[in-house]
Amino acid sequence: MIEAIGLTSIPRKEQPPAVDNVSFEAHTGRVTALLGAPGAGKTTALRLMLELQRGRGITYFRGRPLHGIPHPAHEVGVLLGDVPGHPARSVRGHLRMLCAASGVPARRADEVLEAVGLVSLRDERLGTLSRGMDRRLGLACALLPDPHTLVLDDPARGLAVGERRWLYDMLREHAAQGGTVLCSTADPKEAARFADHVVTLDGGRVVADQRAADFARTRLRPRVVVRSPHAVRLSVLLAQRARSTQRSVEVVREGGNRLCVYGTTCAEVGETAFRNGIVVHQLADEVGDMGPGAGAGAETSTAQGPQPSSAAIDAQTGLDPEPGAAVALDPGPEPEFASPALGPGPEPGFASPAPDPDPEPEFAPPAPGSSPEPEPPTPAPDPSPEPEPSAPAPAPVPEAVPAASTTPEPPQEAPADDTPQAAPSQQPTTPRPTSVALPPPVLVRPAPTPLRPVRYEIRRAAGVATGYIVGACVLAVSALTAVLLARIGHTPQPRLLAAWPAELPLPPAALGAGLLGALAFGDEFRHPALAVDRGTVPRRLGLLTAKLFVASLTALALAVLTVGCTAEVLYLVYGSELVALPADWPALSAGWLALVTGCAWAGVLAAGVFRSTTAGLAAVVAVPLLVVPAVHKMTEGLSARGPVPFAGRLKGGLPPRWPFGGEQQLEALLRLLAQPVGGAMALSVLALLCAYAFTGLRSRVR
Repeated sequence: MIEAIGLTSIPRKEQPPAVDNVSFEAHTGRVTALLGAPGAGKTTALRLMLELQRGRGITYFRGRPLHGIPHPAHEVGVLLGDVPGHPARSVRGHLRMLCAASGVPARRADEVLEAVGLVSLRDERLGTLSRGMDRRLGLACALLPDPHTLVLDDPARGLAVGERRWLYDMLREHAAQGGTVLCSTADPKEAARFADHVVTLDGGRVVADQRAADFARTRLRPRVVVRSPHAVRLSVLLAQRARSTQRSVEVVREGGNRLCVYGTTCAEVGETAFRNGIVVHQLADEVGDMGPGAGAGAETSTAQGPQPSSAAIDAQTGLDPEPGAAVALDPGPEPEFASPALGPGPEPGFASPAPDPDPEPEFAPPAPGSSPEPEPPTPAPDPSPEPEPSAPAPAPVPEAVPAASTTPEPPQEAPADDTPQAAPSQQPTTPRPTSVALPPPVLVRPAPTPLRPVRYEIRRAAGVATGYIVGACVLAVSALTAVLLARIGHTPQPRLLAAWPAELPLPPAALGAGLLGALAFGDEFRHPALAVDRGTVPRRLGLLTAKLFVASLTALALAVLTVGCTAEVLYLVYGSELVALPADWPALSAGWLALVTGCAWAGVLAAGVFRSTTAGLAAVVAVPLLVVPAVHKMTEGLSARGPVPFAGRLKGGLPPRWPFGGEQQLEALLRLLAQPVGGAMALSVLALLCAYAFTGLRSRVR
């Protein structure tokens, strides 16, 4: 169950808030629709409920706010907008990555794919999916952790009728199995068709909170849509027949040759047009929207006020009234049809204007000097010849609507626009759809382990080809650079093996490691797969540790492959003279691995702080260009104060003897830190780590 209490957004400058004191409930086992026109505040209300946007109010999910739930993904499945995934990632790889992040088994991805019908597209890239397949994948992501509650923002936007029906059947199946579904929509016909409860927003406020049956009775009004080149004449004839049969019929002209007739059926309109030789281009049943304020107090008036007459209800639903409940027409020139039970004026709620913003109501009175002739209720053959020999055949008349009940019923199918369409009657209930099946529930959830974020990061990095392309480019550039340096000559062997010209601030391997590290967090902010139900990428220590660990492994592999590739190329081109093993290779190897790993760490931390891959790579390049000169000046100043160099003084302050020869490794480490590049990299990584911790604490306080 969802309880939203006093949701209010923060207004911008002097504008009113987008959502103002919105409170409602979504009960378990029901599908609740949050209805409103574009700009009514539906998305803002959902973001306030999920704590993705700052504001006032609180929302309880089964009695607990979202920030008080240990694992929000296990409680609430969210779909806001498109699926935030890398376009080059496969469908199955994306779901398996989210499985690792949610702590569910990897086989859950295949189960969800089978439930949403994407098994045949599991190897397709996300960027190649159609709109309908993207909606299916979004629902699969929401169902992946097996949540109790689903919160979806207009999930059927842009879908075809079949895809829309399938989606709503899935939502109703989830509610039938004991879940809670809250779904926003802008189409009132759609809300009446799939929801059990409808909450209507208008201008950021709740204007109606009704059951679906009450909503359909008070806001949706069946009508007949007619298109004819003789629309004016047809409206006069329909008004004459309504007066002759003493029925309440309302004819509204919506511009051009389109008429909307309330209180009648397609059969009666078609018979009238046929008997008078009027060409009809379109004739169909439709459901009109009476506006967001219609029926706001429907339940109260039904319970406490007088009940409307059966004739009024029949006029609203567009069905034939029962005998004895006929409504008399006012013979005067007033363009309203009065009910004897409710007085000479129009009946409240049933004589409202058409849903279009600028309708032109036309209630044609009978022609002067002519008396209306009553027509028989059943069609009869016309003995007279047709008035126009060239007139086309009359439009086919659909079957008459069966006898009316006192409760109107919403249409079974209706498109998002106002396209006329047949509307069969069916009461909105909560049946279990037979054409859809949800994935099996997750019975046993693995306990949280430190390896969960590591698995997620490995699947994230290995799921796209970006890392492999960067690695291949680094190896190719390094080999070419080493060959050119060897041809030029005068390059020390360590720099030759590392493919590091003196003119470049960093070797290609270090730049490649920094780029891969920056992509670790840059892709998270560019394609926020983890930020769907959190608002931003989580700044947790476990996720940061996993990214640093995977970036370190990638950097070490890249460093070793670079040296091996350059050595092999130099051996093939110039022989074994340039690839001889130097005497101090342990210290050189440690310095080389530390440099590449430090660049990877700097890229990860900088991208996490500045939320951009470009900023992460820029921070890596700024270390040798800006930080190294500053550190070099600092070390020169410290060395000038005494005859012993700075590295020697560091070594002299340590114990003389270390177990297992540890003083040698420590001396190599100090010698590495005493170098300008090593010291600058260590200081940069430390500063970025402090900045990352500060931004994480600030987001938690907010």
